[in-house]
Amino acid sequence: MSKILFASISKKFVMALAGLFLLTFLPVHLIINFMLLRSDPVPFNSAAHFMATFPLIKIFEVVLIAAILIHITYGIILQVANWLARPTGYVSGNKSDTSFFSKFMIWTGASVLTFLVLHFFNFYFVKLGFVQGDPEDFYTLAHKLFKIPAYNYIYLACFILLGFHLYHAFSSAFQTLGLNHRIWTPVVKKAALIYAIAIPAGFAYISVTLWLFR
Repeated sequence: MSKILFASISKKFVMALAGLFLLTFLPVHLIINFMLLRSDPVPFNSAAHFMATFPLIKIFEVVLIAAILIHITYGIILQVANWLARPTGYVSGNKSDTSFFSKFMIWTGASVLTFLVLHFFNFYFVKLGFVQGDPEDFYTLAHKLFKIPAYNYIYLACFILLGFHLYHAFSSAFQTLGLNHRIWTPVVKKAALIYAIAIPAGFAYISVTLWLFR
């Protein structure tokens, strides 16, 4: 039993570290995406070219993909373990104390995975040459995609669900790492709320602007 508990805690610890690493990447990605709002395609294409060719960035890219795979894999393993350990049904009046966000993390995470598959297919696989497209002109490609209503619906839905995922992930990661404190924990939760609203809102703003006003 102790080995099983230790293995579960270890997975949560590694997943938390991978999640926090991914949280640092989203603001960078958002800043670059804001260049799509400019009428000049050069700044965005130059940034995309730099991200695709600079050796240090390429190493970071491998680490990033590894972090995504670790976070997703451990998240699925832990969720399945929780389902298997849970009774088939709660007796009336004996409901779980698990928070709303925690209960639905696997589903909000699935929405994030859906977006990643879509994003990789439309951009990353183009860069690798697996999908037809011009890897030197992602600006035009992005603008064409954001003119497709269905793409925007999926994009916006995924980022709304991402907001819920980020809120719980941000605060629970610090808890998993043992960084609970009567003063700093409320601060972390407020920061988590701001982050979970600001990041999806930024991506949504770009989507709606390119879709309806450009």
